[in-house]
Amino acid sequence: MEDIQAEGAVQKREAQRAFAVTNRLVLSIAVPMTLAYLTTPLLGLTDTAVVGQFGDAALLGGLAAGAIVFDLVFSTFNFLRSGTTGLVAQAFGRGDARAEQAWFWRGLVVAILSGFAFIAAAPLIAGAGAWFIDGGPDVTAALRGYVLIRLLSSPFALANYVILGYVLGRGEGYRGLFLQVMLNGANIALSIWLGLGLGWGLEGVAWGTVGGELFAFIVGMAMLWRRFRRLPRPRRAELLDRTALMAMFAINRDIMIRSFVLLSCFALFARQGAQLGTVTLAANAVLMNLFLVASYFLDGFATAAEQLAGRALGARHKPAFVSAVWHCSVWGFVLAGLVTVVGLAFGDQLIAFLTTAEDVRALATQYLPWAALTAVSGVLAFQMDGVYIGATWSREMRNLMLASFALFLAALATLPAWFGNDGLWAALHVFLLARGLTLLAALPRRLGRIFG
Repeated sequence: MEDIQAEGAVQKREAQRAFAVTNRLVLSIAVPMTLAYLTTPLLGLTDTAVVGQFGDAALLGGLAAGAIVFDLVFSTFNFLRSGTTGLVAQAFGRGDARAEQAWFWRGLVVAILSGFAFIAAAPLIAGAGAWFIDGGPDVTAALRGYVLIRLLSSPFALANYVILGYVLGRGEGYRGLFLQVMLNGANIALSIWLGLGLGWGLEGVAWGTVGGELFAFIVGMAMLWRRFRRLPRPRRAELLDRTALMAMFAINRDIMIRSFVLLSCFALFARQGAQLGTVTLAANAVLMNLFLVASYFLDGFATAAEQLAGRALGARHKPAFVSAVWHCSVWGFVLAGLVTVVGLAFGDQLIAFLTTAEDVRALATQYLPWAALTAVSGVLAFQMDGVYIGATWSREMRNLMLASFALFLAALATLPAWFGNDGLWAALHVFLLARGLTLLAALPRRLGRIFG
């Protein structure tokens, strides 16, 4: 009799964890996060507009160069967001509130320690950035001042990755939107006030970023602290569990390698474009904005895939996992098709808005179809990345990224030599397609191992 009751209790818990993936559920995560990601370019535009009011090209150069440095550093550490999302989503799927909190606190400690390490290494980072950019004495001075101030935000900026990762791991897309609006809104307001209102210029923009990250950190921690007070807290032994810590570091390491390889691909694309001439380099840079715009939209559905795949895996509910992959991928392809159509229809206007140079406009228009189609060739890579991150299959994702990168290098070594800039864009499409298709091909094997 007791065995029957125990079996019934297990079945009841499993039924409670089981869930159905619907279009409404996918959109409840994807739509607010798409809107959240779209606030990011507004921040860059504001900073550029503020610094541009001082009429000093060196200041604008320092801002642009500093942005490159931070894109490289912080994008590499984006594993703090995505890794936390996957681990929390799986704990959420299991219905384990203490494990959710434990993953959050572990990630937060790593983020804060890493942030203070960045502050300690600030002179080295600023020096390396200045050497890499090599923009002349005035640009170098502006870059150093901007980087040294903005690095003070590192503990808060990295902690905000973890806070957002926890929220998204629970599928709370609107809370994620709220946090991003608070972050970018405060950053924009402070940059305008300090940069223009007080006349601090580029340094004001840098201090505005520090203030915005601090404000978002306080808001996010206050929001989570109110929740945690009502929930059972993880014990110290749970937080310091060696197996969990090793798993977290392995996942974060693999995602960091994946992110660095991805950045390297785009850096090599730009470098190869430079070998084809200054006008080609400029035209490709203009066209890459189409891919960036598409990525902001596709990231929303990739985030939905992260949470839903992780939640389904935690609940050990295969139908929900398969449904999550299907729904997010379908929505991703629909959106990618729309972005491509809009890019082909209005790409000329975007090119004209971004540059006044007639030779750059003409060349960019010639290669516009290649850029517009990156949304379609890259959508599967976005969606599969989301699935693998949510499932914390980081080793496979890393290995397949390296394999795709090797294929990209082979294409980069041959196609541009034969077909010029057409070959360069073709190599980029090869990379995007290889990432998506290899991850998709490996998916059935992984599902067989997990669900049988």
